[in-house]
Amino acid sequence: MSHPLLEVRGLSIRFGGLVAVAEVDLTLNHSEVVCIIGPNGAGKSTLFNLISGIYRPTHGSMKLEGKDITGWPAHRIAAAGIARTFQSSRLFNDLTLLDNVLIGMHTRTRSGVFDALLRPATARAELEAAAVRAGELLHAVSPQLHARRHTLAGALPQADRRRLEIVRALASEPRVIMLDEPSSGMDDRDTDGLMADVRRVMAERPGLSFLIIEHDMRLVAALPDRVAVIDYGRKIADGDFSQVRLMPRVQEAYLGQKAAHHA
Repeated sequence: MSHPLLEVRGLSIRFGGLVAVAEVDLTLNHSEVVCIIGPNGAGKSTLFNLISGIYRPTHGSMKLEGKDITGWPAHRIAAAGIARTFQSSRLFNDLTLLDNVLIGMHTRTRSGVFDALLRPATARAELEAAAVRAGELLHAVSPQLHARRHTLAGALPQADRRRLEIVRALASEPRVIMLDEPSSGMDDRDTDGLMADVRRVMAERPGLSFLIIEHDMRLVAALPDRVAVIDYGRKIADGDFSQVRLMPRVQEAYLGQKAAHHA
């Protein structure tokens, strides 16, 4: 029996008297893109924090390829194959692009801190191989990033910062990449480039899936296989965007006339 890649059932979290996420069911299949949309404050990022292990759920369960990962800490979930980016950039601005990607590989390398400091032959060989792999990942997502791999991440424009965050997520060899508002701060041209990047990455890595929080309706209409709508911490719709956008409850909660304008 085949399982969804990621399966969330009845996921909930309460902060004091506030229920921030309530009884959310969500599935993500292999090689699938699912967008999560909803108004500001609906609980989308809180849901991401639950799935990625930053928060521990009050109730509910999470499974990755049929294995229960409920309540696992963030580092263990990352090692299991779920990588994420954040709404605000978490790059190391004072490190090079290459170093940022190398940091993303920490869950897949054997050498520890003392190995790296002492640099025995085995650790040195692993670091050299990791640097080669990091360069390959940069080139695969963006040859322009690869050309600037020895420059500081802080010098990048917003669109390239988002690309670098995706490369760093890929460096952990994930099965799921979670992107929190990746098109934030981008114009239409940059958003189109982002969509092309995601499609190219998926084409080159069969089985890899994306879970994306997004507000740009151009991206939501064009990129995902399915859309899930969150409002007041609850999932109110799940399906093809062309159908979901017409649901009265969805229009009332978030989309309104905006969907008709962009679709």
